[in-house]
Amino acid sequence: MLNRSTTTALMALATGALTACGGSSSSMSTPSPSDGPRIVQPGAPGQNGRSFSTEELDNVEGVTFTEADVRFMQGMIPHHQQALQMTALVKQHATTDAVRQMALRMEISQRDEIELMSTWLRERDQPVEMPMGDMGGMSGMGGMNHMVNGLHVMPGMLTAEQMEALTNARGLEFDRLFLEGMIQHHQGAIDMVATLFNTSGAAQESTVFKFAEDVDADQQMEIDRMRGILEQIR
Repeated sequence: MLNRSTTTALMALATGALTACGGSSSSMSTPSPSDGPRIVQPGAPGQNGRSFSTEELDNVEGVTFTEADVRFMQGMIPHHQQALQMTALVKQHATTDAVRQMALRMEISQRDEIELMSTWLRERDQPVEMPMGDMGGMSGMGGMNHMVNGLHVMPGMLTAEQMEALTNARGLEFDRLFLEGMIQHHQGAIDMVATLFNTSGAAQESTVFKFAEDVDADQQMEIDRMRGILEQIR
């Protein structure tokens, strides 16, 4: 299987080969004009080279997703869904503008990310919802085979008691509980990313890697902001 670094090397070799031959391609397969852009892989001495269409190259170099990737995506969906439950309460009970602004940003980003994860799973013929029987095998991702408000429990997610306390709180007490709960929630997501990256063979597929990397960076940044807001309202 060709990885991206190999592909880049092939492209460089191809460019050099074409230049050395004065642009001649007599020893290489000749693509038809309708094929679109192609990448040339020089052959061994005395042998013809090969050319790949971009579609063929994607098939050759494509990295297969793993079971750990699927579980990560399936587990992060209910994690984000609980965050949306929490941000929905902000509209009703929060009093601090900074909290309202943080919650709005989270609502937009996490709703979009749920759609991304759901689409990724569906396109690979994987269940969007994690089967209950799979929860116990998620080493490092919780392994907590129960639910809160209809959602699978993953690392950092609030307990039923914490959600009830948040729902019943008002004013600055609500703001404080929201920030403390969301910091806990975000840290759980960061832990899930760390587990994914520490799993052999996982997070090699480009979408999974980019999404997990973004979660790690964005949620750490939001944790820092929320801690700053907490210091101001305490």
